[in-house]
Amino acid sequence: MSFKVVIPARYGSSRLPAKPLRNIAGKPMIQHVWEKAVLSGAGEVVVATDHAAILEACEAFGARVMLTAEEHPSGTDRLHEVCESLEWPDETIVVNLQGDEPLFPAELIDVLAGNLASQPDCAIATFCQPIESWQQFLDPNVVKVVINQKEQAMYFSRAPIPWDRNNQLSVKVQDLEAKATNYLLDYEVHVGKPRAAFRHIGIYAYRVSTLNQYVAITTAEKNHEHGHSDFTYEDIERLEQLRALDHGMNIHCPVTDVSIPDGVDTEADLTQVIEAIQRRQESNA
Repeated sequence: MSFKVVIPARYGSSRLPAKPLRNIAGKPMIQHVWEKAVLSGAGEVVVATDHAAILEACEAFGARVMLTAEEHPSGTDRLHEVCESLEWPDETIVVNLQGDEPLFPAELIDVLAGNLASQPDCAIATFCQPIESWQQFLDPNVVKVVINQKEQAMYFSRAPIPWDRNNQLSVKVQDLEAKATNYLLDYEVHVGKPRAAFRHIGIYAYRVSTLNQYVAITTAEKNHEHGHSDFTYEDIERLEQLRALDHGMNIHCPVTDVSIPDGVDTEADLTQVIEAIQRRQESNA
């Protein structure tokens, strides 16, 4: 099956400046991500960046790279610019692989593209995984998703959803390890792990026609043509996938049992990825 991969790589990051260029085992992070995409069955892989330094780094290791506008509100809007510039047909399936996912399993890129191709009633495809700890469930940096019987997303949130109201509560949140967020310190939670709770995995597959519609929605919202123009769920949660749900697009979101490491958002995340790649290199030596 034919599909493309676009890797948005933005230079600015409040928590980790120049993130795509950070060194991991002798290569910039963006090169590790690009190599994962190349290992997939994609017919074409393009890096989309807003900065000349990333453009130069990508050209140095042989990637196809495009310099895109700086002002895009999201990676999806940057993706659309690439599709439009390269004149990809409406039916083309494009996978959006985040530029901060150097450990993402290449085989899942193929699976994701195939999932969308097999779901004609869905505009977007993505993945989720079971949440295994209360720390993850309560952490607003871990995006939660609730899915229906068709494996379609019902809602995404940084809040702990679904909230298991009738479960026996016995462990205070403040008794959990320090990494747990402190915004629910008055609640208690059940021993074990959350029920029916899933972590969203931030990789997406779209058809070009969906990207065109997605960007048209953005333009309409800027012009205050939204049904409730004083707010959008995307703005409230800071989750761009809510733009699609808010406008009636179906998102296929099956549960995957493939282990997917977290992306890189902080210095601590970067250290963990460096250590993981070094261990992998040593085991293969």
